[in-house]
Amino acid sequence: MQALRSRFVPFFALMLLGASTLARAERPLNVDDAGTLDKGGVKLEAGWTKDDEARGFEAAAGFGPVDNLELEVSLARIRDHAASPVATIHGQGLAIKWVPLQSETGLSAGLKYEFGRDRVEGESTRVHSLTALATWTFEGGQRVHANLGREITREQGEKEGVNTWGVAVDLPLTEQLTFVAETFGAEHSGPDRAIGLRYELAEGLKLSAAIGRGNDRSFANAGIAWEF
Repeated sequence: MQALRSRFVPFFALMLLGASTLARAERPLNVDDAGTLDKGGVKLEAGWTKDDEARGFEAAAGFGPVDNLELEVSLARIRDHAASPVATIHGQGLAIKWVPLQSETGLSAGLKYEFGRDRVEGESTRVHSLTALATWTFEGGQRVHANLGREITREQGEKEGVNTWGVAVDLPLTEQLTFVAETFGAEHSGPDRAIGLRYELAEGLKLSAAIGRGNDRSFANAGIAWEF
């Protein structure tokens, strides 16, 4: 797995950040919450991401077709400036999130399946991921999220699997402003850690940004999300 990661460093690093073909959690977090859009709800997102020398943009759209279920598609274009010549990653992703247990306070729990495909200089990599989601919501609005999953990567006929994990907190500072912190990672690598802010400009319209460090690199993301 280490050799595969070295060959596609930008892809795997950005995948952990939720900024490549795999769908992002609620901005600016990478650790996902156990919640879905309401039935008939729509989510549109756009953002910028940086991971060491790799930078790019992403866009995603989500829809709640029925209660407790959310579908999302995503696109990304990432340029790795550490490569010579500069390498461009084009990615597409699909996510299906099912959360049968949802509560305004206490425990919410569910599952998320993700499929991502990227193309780098004509070569294609596919990733399948299944993650267990849990969120505990306190009466004051604070939330704690936990993820535990398994990720399968297929590239040039080879198949590799790795376990993934993550823990995050949402801490409301005011009615509009929320502080977030998280740590997450994958098997055979050290943890990444990040902090950020989320600000609600109007009902359903949020700006966010985060910075982090881990595995001898720094990373950041910023974006906007609209739910209606």
